[in-house]
Amino acid sequence: MNRFALLLVGMVFAAGGGLSAEAKDFRLTSPQIAEGGVIAMEQVFGGFGCTGKNISPQLDWSGAPQGAKSFALSVYDPDAPTGSGWWHWVMFNIPASVSGLPKDAGNVKAGLAPEGAVQSRTDFGETGYGGPCPPEGDKPHRYIFTLHALKLAKLPLDKDAPAAMGGFYVNANSLGKASLTARFSR
Repeated sequence: MNRFALLLVGMVFAAGGGLSAEAKDFRLTSPQIAEGGVIAMEQVFGGFGCTGKNISPQLDWSGAPQGAKSFALSVYDPDAPTGSGWWHWVMFNIPASVSGLPKDAGNVKAGLAPEGAVQSRTDFGETGYGGPCPPEGDKPHRYIFTLHALKLAKLPLDKDAPAAMGGFYVNANSLGKASLTARFSR
């Protein structure tokens, strides 16, 4: 880890961004995706050679850390052959009163995301959900769905914010996180 990364981690923990005792009970689940399971074609991207339906899964959460003022969600593939992974979905400013997202909430045109939530750009260059689509014949890729409970009600970002910028603000303001990891290959 470089000196800047260590400094940033130190700043996050000094600012209260470390995991609280309450964060141990923070859980993220989905009726469509089991922890360690295989992602169904319904959630797979429709493009780039993939033939899925690109429907984001329903997500439910419980046990958020006390003091959470909003949530932020990301879906990340660390196995993408880019040198930096691939961001498939970024949503922030999810109100603290919300405890889940309905199926297809990642479809910006459907309007199913909670009021006030922002879906920003993914590595597909678009806003909203972009499902798995690893290179054909590659090893199974991991898709990490991560929900952060944040100490801010709103991040100072809009739908044009790149995923890395969102990640910076999310990690600097996280009270705790819950993750769900599944795999897909073709």
